[in-house]
Amino acid sequence: MVTLYLAKWETRFWAWLIDIILIGLPLWALSDRLPPAWRFMIDPGLLSFSLSSVVLFLYWTLFEGYRGQSIGKMALKIRVTGRTGEDIGFGAAAIESFGKAFLLIPDCLIGWLAMPGSKQRLFNRISGTVVIETREAEEPEGVTYVKQEE
Repeated sequence: MVTLYLAKWETRFWAWLIDIILIGLPLWALSDRLPPAWRFMIDPGLLSFSLSSVVLFLYWTLFEGYRGQSIGKMALKIRVTGRTGEDIGFGAAAIESFGKAFLLIPDCLIGWLAMPGSKQRLFNRISGTVVIETREAEEPEGVTYVKQEE
């Protein structure tokens, strides 16, 4: 039996913010320098579609599909897995990433209100994914560190 520790919402928020700062802010700064044909933004309130959204979608899909972690998730030691802890692959990563890249507000609200206590956004549920704490041991294989209480 495997024990998975679901990541807290605040930890997930900080990981998302790290990704937005590292990937999104440089894109927004560059958007003024792009040719007019490359500048597009559709934002009718709950749906956001821009060059930044597309790049963030690709970034999350590639990183989370490959190793389950974006840079923000690596920094905060959380990762996206399947419901039983397995790697998710690019298909599930694309579905899971779609919600946070293009539909973040309804994705979170539906998760919080319709699935309380599950710690899942709507697109986590659709993709069959959860975000867990990694809780990986820092010790090399074959070495155990003894930490005394202070």
